[in-house]
Amino acid sequence: MAESVDDVTNPLIREVIDQSPFSLAQGLIIATALILNMLDGFDVTAMSFTVHGIGQDLQLSADRLGIVFSIATAGMMLGAMFLAPLSDRIGRRSMLLICVSSIGGSMFLTGYATELWHLIVLRAITGLGVGSMLASLAAIASEYSPERTRSLAVVSITAGYPLGATAGGFIAAPLIEQYGWQSVFFAGGGATLLMLVAVYYLVPESLQFLCNRRPTGALDKANAILRRLGKQEISELPSTGGAASMHKPNVASLLKSQWRSSTIRLWLTAFCCLISLYFLLSWVPKLVIDAGLSEATGIYASVAFNGGGVIGILVLGVLAARYPLSKLIGSFLFTAAVGMLLFSLTDGIQRLMLYLGVIGFFLSAGFTGVYAVAAKLYPTELRATGIGWAIGLGRFGAVVGPFLGGLLIAASVTMESSFLIFAAPLLVGGLLAYSLAVR
Repeated sequence: MAESVDDVTNPLIREVIDQSPFSLAQGLIIATALILNMLDGFDVTAMSFTVHGIGQDLQLSADRLGIVFSIATAGMMLGAMFLAPLSDRIGRRSMLLICVSSIGGSMFLTGYATELWHLIVLRAITGLGVGSMLASLAAIASEYSPERTRSLAVVSITAGYPLGATAGGFIAAPLIEQYGWQSVFFAGGGATLLMLVAVYYLVPESLQFLCNRRPTGALDKANAILRRLGKQEISELPSTGGAASMHKPNVASLLKSQWRSSTIRLWLTAFCCLISLYFLLSWVPKLVIDAGLSEATGIYASVAFNGGGVIGILVLGVLAARYPLSKLIGSFLFTAAVGMLLFSLTDGIQRLMLYLGVIGFFLSAGFTGVYAVAAKLYPTELRATGIGWAIGLGRFGAVVGPFLGGLLIAASVTMESSFLIFAAPLLVGGLLAYSLAVR
């Protein structure tokens, strides 16, 4: 059974975080992470909101637009796998500042795209930034939350992703009608760049990072954080010691004997979830429009899916404090698969919003729980790397899903048949998640 190894965390973290009241400064860290995740959700799904207009203006077919979706998710995969682990070396805060800058800038410039290659390059940069940042957000939320609420904190901030996508639908629909698809990217990019100020002033460096890596001025930085948290200052940094110090922040550590089986199952679970999740995130508006409904209805269908995801993630966060996490995830994924099967085998279009809301509730929550499993599965110094690789390899599914969806749409496969095809990975993912046995 995979257990949390937070008990090997150094005494400073146990005293300041696990054994002390939750402070306003900690709340601001979690809130900033939540807002950044909301903007990520808006930034990534902006393409799905605008895909119909972009296709018409730039004369791009569904299979070519599928390449743009897949390039963005490939960037997220590579960022999570190869750039996110750098936060274990340069620090969580520095990584966040770099990522927010790149996401906001590339997002804003996407509004000026006039060629396919413009979209490919800019969406790849956005994807790299988002993939690199997600692991740091989950890790820093975990590190500044007490053990008793750690799973809830990680799950709650990741709820920002579908929440941002949901709010983005209400923003995108009137913006597109009034100003065109370009305005969606200008709004998302500008808002993301503004968050640089919040990250700079509200998000401190990880105490665990300062103790482990001991960069120049580490003691002074640690005491500044302690003052912000309202805690007593220290005269020297405690030794991390113990088994945790033996782990190096690289993928080889994740495949050592004590982690190997759980790591592989975690990766496969994320992969299966993301094939279906990113098919739906990318193509629901286009599928709805192709079924004969309006562009606004297509956007609001995406809102229903993502809105259901927000509620599902919050419910999962509450349930995770009472029930084994991996069993919850498995149950949620199975239920999402059943919802997709029912949609495909009945006259689902008549109850489109209801079906999408239910599927979003269980699928988004089930996948988000994978983050919390990774946060509890690995020790602190491996946490960003572990989360990053789970997200990264899982995002290979996010590359496959939108690309396959584009091919199906180009081949005139119906929405109902597409849902039937993409229900299968969720059944497999549910089985794998259930087997992880993480509480």
